[in-house]
Amino acid sequence: MTLGALIRNLRKARSWSQGRLAAELNTAFGTNLDREYVSRWERCKVRPGAFYLRCLSAVLDVPLAVLEDDVKRRTFLTDAAGAAIAPVVASDLLSTGFSARLHGGPSPDAWEAKLAAYGTDYMSMGAADIQRRVSGELVVIQQQLDKPQLWSAASRLMTLYAKTFPGSDGSKAVHWYRMAAEAADESQNDAARVWVRGRAAIALGYEGASLGVADVLGDQALAIGADKPSLGLLNAIYGKAHAAALRGNYDTARKLDTRGRRIFDRSGSHEQTSDYAVPYWRLNVFRSLLLARLGDEKGAVEAQDAARRELPAELPRFATHLELHRGLMLARSGDRSRGVAYAQRAMDALPPEKHSLTLRLLMSEIGP
Repeated sequence: MTLGALIRNLRKARSWSQGRLAAELNTAFGTNLDREYVSRWERCKVRPGAFYLRCLSAVLDVPLAVLEDDVKRRTFLTDAAGAAIAPVVASDLLSTGFSARLHGGPSPDAWEAKLAAYGTDYMSMGAADIQRRVSGELVVIQQQLDKPQLWSAASRLMTLYAKTFPGSDGSKAVHWYRMAAEAADESQNDAARVWVRGRAAIALGYEGASLGVADVLGDQALAIGADKPSLGLLNAIYGKAHAAALRGNYDTARKLDTRGRRIFDRSGSHEQTSDYAVPYWRLNVFRSLLLARLGDEKGAVEAQDAARRELPAELPRFATHLELHRGLMLARSGDRSRGVAYAQRAMDALPPEKHSLTLRLLMSEIGP
């Protein structure tokens, strides 16, 4: 999150206008600001200097370090410091939820449109931003669950919400993945049931977290949809492949990779920039990490090159994934310090607001 966005969110949490924030600063510190100056901060046209950062820290009741530091700012609203505005956020969510129950919410078609937008946004936005937005949507849709189609939409939103928690936090991410699977069952839609379970399996397997749950959900997806190639089935197969590789079951992982490529030939996506899609470049991101974990340097490099050739330029986070896979290969080959340094350079080159939970987990796997 940018500094301007954080200032705007903190201001709105207090129901202050830009003019009110300027007035509060003027009263407290004898400054001579107006609404337009605050607007320029929030639009990142001007960055507050050290003096104004201290003033904002006092007036908005936020630690100065959060305003000064990119990393602290990204996590502020979802960590303990965010509790300062929690009552306001909770009030808004409760109001939205009751309004949806009393007056109705979006139609099934409108929810599908929202899901499509979130699928695209997830590819480029940070986890904290997506988490806050989707939590509000879940409050609304849970008041509308009187149709199977809405259970389908809810299950996919819940899966996206689960992905905003680190997979290493077995309680939160896994809880939401399991609940999403139950919600998908209520939809009576096998495509949704398979996709939700498959997406959870690849998320956990790719991150190297909760491998047992990745296997269970992957097996469930295979049992439901094995006779019908789909993106959900493809995700499930690669989730299980990563879990097998991390356990040292290399033969199983290779067999699953072969099976996954056959499934992709029948169900791969033309859509390039959605979390609900698996185009050719994304298949090769899955395979790049898998083959790096298997110690297949030649195959991993080929997959990385194939992914880079088609990776959309507007998705730099995934280019960083590929660089971290190469760092993992270096570390696995015995040169851990070089692998860590290579991966860290790739992380440093990516703007901090583009860092994801998955990238941080991959850095941990490469080494301290």
